[in-house]
Amino acid sequence: MLTTRFVTGAPCWIDVGGPDTDAATGFYGALFGWRYRPAAPDTGGYGFFELDGRTVAGGGRRAGPGQEPAAWTVYFRSEDAEATAEAAERAHGTVLVRPADVPGHGRLAVLADPAGVAFGIWQPGRTEGVDTTGEPGALSWVELRTPDIAAAAAFYRRVLGLETAGVPFPGGTYTCVGPEGGEDDAMFGGMVPLADVPAEAADGPYWLPYFDVADTDAVAARARDLGGRVRLPPTAVAGVGRMAHLADPYGARFAVLTAEPPQG
Repeated sequence: MLTTRFVTGAPCWIDVGGPDTDAATGFYGALFGWRYRPAAPDTGGYGFFELDGRTVAGGGRRAGPGQEPAAWTVYFRSEDAEATAEAAERAHGTVLVRPADVPGHGRLAVLADPAGVAFGIWQPGRTEGVDTTGEPGALSWVELRTPDIAAAAAFYRRVLGLETAGVPFPGGTYTCVGPEGGEDDAMFGGMVPLADVPAEAADGPYWLPYFDVADTDAVAARARDLGGRVRLPPTAVAGVGRMAHLADPYGARFAVLTAEPPQG
């Protein structure tokens, strides 16, 4: 499960970028109850989404090579951003944003895997990552939609040390992702073949963040009312819970999940 015990390779930060920060603030505030706190003036309009005073995500205007006009970016913990960027290049990935300091907080880079999927790297300084996970309104899972799971698994193992494991799933096998040497309950994400979701194939591969919610159906309806889009209607998955895939008014894709209560 995803926690704030950020081990090497684990998701530790997430942010959304788009053409209108004020509009994103209004959308996510109404959807999840987030409040937006602007960062320092020299951050170019970046800021933090907070829930009950705890940081759950970042956000700001999106601009950069190879980046969509609006998208969520998942950041994974690295002990050395330079070394991780070099490892990505050796594994046939791309460095979109070279490692750079965020004064007083840490060091970041934005990379892309061989399929072109953008993701971030965070080398912590004073800021380890988000303040909370796995509760309503916070990040709970991440999922890679990719054309080639074997190639993706090999890349992320070389670059981040991530391990994969197949688990039985309704209709087949699901590929879980977790930190090197972690137990089953340390898994924080998964990989899904794009071929299994033909409706998304035209949009290309990407990392999909899941946010925990108390009522998937209500959140999906609210997202539509706020100008967002329901990409996958609320769907029950045995052993997992009830999920929906959404997009904000500018097209940034994300998912929500109401998890099934633990058995026993």
